[in-house]
Amino acid sequence: MRPALRRTLLALFCACALFCACALPAAAQNRPPDLQPIPEPPPPPPGMADAELEPQVTIKKRGEDKVEEYRMNGKLYMIKVTPPHGTPYYLVDPKGDGGFVREDLGGERSLSVPMWVIHSF
Repeated sequence: MRPALRRTLLALFCACALFCACALPAAAQNRPPDLQPIPEPPPPPPGMADAELEPQVTIKKRGEDKVEEYRMNGKLYMIKVTPPHGTPYYLVDPKGDGGFVREDLGGERSLSVPMWVIHSF
């Protein structure tokens, strides 16, 4: 690169750096005098923060594995097993009949068709 061009670029860079160093503190001081704090958000409507909608998680140690059991309305629907070395895997009850199927993270997933219980007798 030519020395004249190099000096010009260096002078331009120094001028930009000096401008930014002087302009940023000045811009931060220009606040309106009547700032108000943001009010707290309102609580959720009644019925939206229902504890029954949250799953109940029980964490146990079996040998060296950490086992997390997920229940909804008292019914076990998923188990997460985290071995000390390796990736965690899930045991899922797809039909709700107590037959658990293993699902690995990051592996190929099988097709999971929605099977909601509309009504039970």
